[in-house]
Amino acid sequence: MSAQDSGTAERRRQFAEEARSERPDLALLCLLLGAEAGPVGPEEPRPVDPAEVSPDPYGIDAAQIELDRLAGLLPYGPGKTPADWASALAELLGERHEFGGSSADYQRLESSLLQQVLRRRRGLPILLSVVWIEVARRAGAPVYGVALPGHFVVGFGDPAHPVLVDPFAGGAPLTGEDADLLVTGATGAHLEPSMLTPARPLEIVLRILNNIRAWATARPERTDVALWAVDLSLLLPSHPARLRYERAQLLVQRGEFQRGAAEMEEYAEVLDTIEPTTAETIRHQAQAARALLN
Repeated sequence: MSAQDSGTAERRRQFAEEARSERPDLALLCLLLGAEAGPVGPEEPRPVDPAEVSPDPYGIDAAQIELDRLAGLLPYGPGKTPADWASALAELLGERHEFGGSSADYQRLESSLLQQVLRRRRGLPILLSVVWIEVARRAGAPVYGVALPGHFVVGFGDPAHPVLVDPFAGGAPLTGEDADLLVTGATGAHLEPSMLTPARPLEIVLRILNNIRAWATARPERTDVALWAVDLSLLLPSHPARLRYERAQLLVQRGEFQRGAAEMEEYAEVLDTIEPTTAETIRHQAQAARALLN
């Protein structure tokens, strides 16, 4: 096993272990996820031998230090209200450090990688929200993520009556009407109280991985990214079973016909008692994949 493969295996072991811990560390999981894209730097991430670069090539330690540093810049003040916390975070992150996003950020893989978001100050709503959550949490704020359909935001205080902000818009406050408009724009339906339930760390991580898979799906040449996003998703304690089939398809697309066919057949066995017709269809696909070897 090469040094690079060994490093990947160790990071994935750590990711799986953290995901199954009693209180998963959201920042660490996002940083281990981000390391899959390669070393942090000004160039497009590319895999290299960690021994050839710095002691922290994937920026995991540096990112944790940056989150601590930002939290230390928040003015201390016991007795802050949720609105006070929201205002202080907006001033620090949105105004002074110019964290935010635009439509162009949806086209970049870096927008889903926490290390890169901290470096570029740009990202998708959910990654910018992770920055807010982690900085605010370190400072002692009552903060949590809110997974609105189509647009992730941050809440402070009582989830039944939250103070909502939009990190993608620099921390702009969201009224209940604003949140309802966001939901209506994404789904056509109105905001339901259940949508304001605080998102758990593993739900956030899976949503990030889903975004990365969607990014890669739109770029057929990036099956490498799609594959590691699926692999990490499968390491989470709870994930869609169909991801196993998606992984098998990716292997076939990448020319690994034998492995892909074998994984299709394993998935077909799982489906036998539930969806026998689908299982048979997948077996035929496995046979077709093996025929490509001839």
